[in-house]
Amino acid sequence: MIKFISEWYQRHFSDPQVALLALLLLFGFAIVMFAGHVLAPLIAALVFAYILDGAVVRLTRLGLPHVLSVTIVFVAFMTLVLAVLVWLMPLLIKQAGQFFSEMPQMLERGQLLLLQLPERYPSLVSEEDIVSIINQVRSEVGSMGQTVVSVSVSSVMNIITILVYLVLVPVLIFFLLKDKYQLFRWAATFLPKDRHLAMRFWMEMNAKIAGYTRGKLAEIMIVWGVTYITFLALGLNYSLLLSFLVGLSVIIPYVGAAIATVPIALIAYFQWGFGNQFLYVLIAYTVIQFLDGNVLVPLLFSEMVNLHPIAIIASVLVFGELWGLWGVFFAIPLATVVQVVLNVWAGREERGDASEESSAPNAEDEQSIEVQG
Repeated sequence: MIKFISEWYQRHFSDPQVALLALLLLFGFAIVMFAGHVLAPLIAALVFAYILDGAVVRLTRLGLPHVLSVTIVFVAFMTLVLAVLVWLMPLLIKQAGQFFSEMPQMLERGQLLLLQLPERYPSLVSEEDIVSIINQVRSEVGSMGQTVVSVSVSSVMNIITILVYLVLVPVLIFFLLKDKYQLFRWAATFLPKDRHLAMRFWMEMNAKIAGYTRGKLAEIMIVWGVTYITFLALGLNYSLLLSFLVGLSVIIPYVGAAIATVPIALIAYFQWGFGNQFLYVLIAYTVIQFLDGNVLVPLLFSEMVNLHPIAIIASVLVFGELWGLWGVFFAIPLATVVQVVLNVWAGREERGDASEESSAPNAEDEQSIEVQG
């Protein structure tokens, strides 16, 4: 067994290029795992700067100076953030408040509907089962209310921290965009000159993750906008809140659409009952999901991410457990990182010893790093 492990290690990690790539990956993973809560503002700024960098590169290619491109993109981003905080968030909070205020009436109607089941289907469900379900729902709703109150109190207690983040993160984003090349050159000084394997991994990973992240944000905005217009035209209550939920649901492939269906169907039923309007809402939502999965996603992503559905769901579960909402959002990119590592590793083995390859010059390394978007 020891001999097998030793031979496996010598076969895969005897090359300094592979050892360097493995150390960089382990170092990055360790920082996020053990210092993620301390470096949360920096990590958040890195994510947003990474997303915005594509627009900066496109403006620079049009002939604008780098600093001017950064300024334009940053001002546009901050304008969007302010619009969300000043206009969108109050509307979402207002609709959420209306929803929770009407929830007791919804629960009462739902209770009456459930109590009719034992009369209609006595062989399938008993009155005791229905009472047990109702008590469990009431308990869950009560605990949900307590959670909302505790979160609100916690938010008030941490208001200073939130304000610091609102100031600190935008400042970090601006300097990460502005001084990107200097930061890359500084980081390159800590790496050996012969680093072509790590560079090839970076180039493949950057192309996949950058395209996926920007495409996913575009998908969220498009699905959110189309759903909001559709629900508003149909007269569905809480159209903004529900469409926002549908937009966020695309973050979790396959599962998100099913989860978003439940509140849409419930609110449509409590508003109209099992009528034509109820069916119109469900049909419209089904059409939106069909067009998203079969038209929008292929247009935005093409062959950018080629992962099996099992791998996608497994990555959502694993990275969501590790890093919460950010882990869910970046589950597919992180799974793609694993895929790129395996591809680079397998490609190296197919070509034989990587030391026989000619490494790229440092200038080309820096240029390949700087080409984003």
